Amino acid sequence: MSYAEAIQFLYGLQMFGARPGLQTTRQLAALTGNPQDKLRFIHVAGTNGKGSTCAMLESIYRAAGLRVGLFTSPHLVSFRERIQVNRELISASGVARLASDIQLSLKTFSDDQHPTMFEVVTVLALRHFAEQKCDLVIWETGLGGRLDATNIVTPLASVITNIALDHQAWLGDTLAKIAAEKAGIIKTGVPVVTTERGAEALGVVERVARENNSPLTRVESTPSTILPPSSSLSGSHQRTNSALARATVEILRETIPVSDAQIAAGLAQVKWLGRLQLITRQNGQQVLLDGAHNIAGVQTLRAALEQNFKRTDRTLILGMLGDKDWQVMCDMLAPLASRIMLVPVDSARTATPEELAVVCRAANPQAEIHCIKTLSVALESAAEDAFVVIAGSLYLIGAALALLDPEFSGSGDERGLNEWGGGQKSNSPR
Repeated sequence: MSYAEAIQFLYGLQMFGARPGLQTTRQLAALTGNPQDKLRFIHVAGTNGKGSTCAMLESIYRAAGLRVGLFTSPHLVSFRERIQVNRELISASGVARLASDIQLSLKTFSDDQHPTMFEVVTVLALRHFAEQKCDLVIWETGLGGRLDATNIVTPLASVITNIALDHQAWLGDTLAKIAAEKAGIIKTGVPVVTTERGAEALGVVERVARENNSPLTRVESTPSTILPPSSSLSGSHQRTNSALARATVEILRETIPVSDAQIAAGLAQVKWLGRLQLITRQNGQQVLLDGAHNIAGVQTLRAALEQNFKRTDRTLILGMLGDKDWQVMCDMLAPLASRIMLVPVDSARTATPEELAVVCRAANPQAEIHCIKTLSVALESAAEDAFVVIAGSLYLIGAALALLDPEFSGSGDERGLNEWGGGQKSNSPR
């Protein structure tokens, strides 16, 4: 199997949609030698900030000299982003070989119990990390936690960033219901660390931790929680994420010793694409990319724009999925720009630019608002604008990176693997 064939194999698995539960993942892992039993994990769940917190943890432990695996989703451009060791993406040949091996194991499953794409990718990642002899794996949930395929592991610590309304159709329509799904990663006796402060959600996390005899640490971010000046992660919310990462490392110090200097070094060199990522183009134009795709994420973006990017000449390029709270998010973002270009997202679930325009015009009647056919055309139209913000969907951010970042030039279009098929619920919708 070539890499291209492996990608097509993964695309083919989308027809199986999603099946909440752990039985199939456990069975597939067993058929491949239970690679999770050879590894140590920090399991990270939450509504927002999971990726940034994972990136911080990975960077800290790598600075401490460990060989660190990183599993995240969705990817922005290349599928290989999801599976990294010491921030080196899994090789194309590695994906092809492991996909070929796992494909042979799938013959033992009936159609109604056939592993989904995310379940296959989860086991593929476990195989890679075990082969690479990782000292530690930073392990991000796909969706929720309790019934997520990643939950077949028993970690050293369970980390819950925060809990907000998102993916209500999958996780429940109240904070308490969503919290119960996120808290499903808590294991008996395993320490839990969270920055959640809301009474409704925190109460659920506290109850589940108590029932599992798991020590719970609530982390407070304070103005003194400062990222090193050299850190590429901006925004006050990253102080919260860095406080969470730091607290997790400190709690695990008896198991994995890490010095304060190594924590500082790790935070100084951390990188995470697509989250308040500032790109300066050759003509001096600044483009801010942020994958804010739910209300809480948009609130964070608004705060960052108002605190760190104070200016009146912002151009906003916005694209959103129709199954999100796009009306509310447009209402929040439109007043922050003098020029707004609305584009479709490369997904069957996209909201149309015309739909977004109705809300944006009502929220900011003074703005210059245009409906644009594609992101590339919007970027061409904004080529002379000094400051451009691209937001609304991680799919859109991935498309922007493919156009703006030389590192991704020539990459094949693998963003469709973030979609789901079969008309069923997704393991990892964004």
